[in-house]
Amino acid sequence: MYAVIRAGGKQYRVAPGDVVKIEKAAHDGGQIEFEVLAVSAEDGKLGKVADAKVVGQVLGDGRADKILVFHFKRKKQYKKLNGHRQPFTQVRISEISAGGKSEKAPELAVKAPKAKKVAAEPEAPKAAAKAAAPAKKAPAKKAAAKKSTKK
Repeated sequence: MYAVIRAGGKQYRVAPGDVVKIEKAAHDGGQIEFEVLAVSAEDGKLGKVADAKVVGQVLGDGRADKILVFHFKRKKQYKKLNGHRQPFTQVRISEISAGGKSEKAPELAVKAPKAKKVAAEPEAPKAAAKAAAPAKKAPAKKAAAKKSTKK
């Protein structure tokens, strides 16, 4: 099952579990309910359902990569450079319900934090190995070659 929703003046085709970046939206409690334009039926056709509902869970807000806007008019000494970063809200679609049927997204698996390795005094054997090793002699310096002078 999928739905077509409208958010921020754009339309998105979403299914349960999808993560979409929509235009920055006001949200409360981490839940957003979207305006539904159409919902897919079991036979694969798309249609409008009166009681359709799409609910999303807010994952976070952010800003997109910078886009450079450069205006230039040749032979007129006119150049203007602007930058723009579009704000967005990242949403995970958690449920689509229409016509008495509901489809929910699978639960996300929570990863357990990795346990830190504890080093059992590795520095002591290294220090002992360095002390036991014989000291190396510095190489002897060679005398500079003499220049011959011819008369």
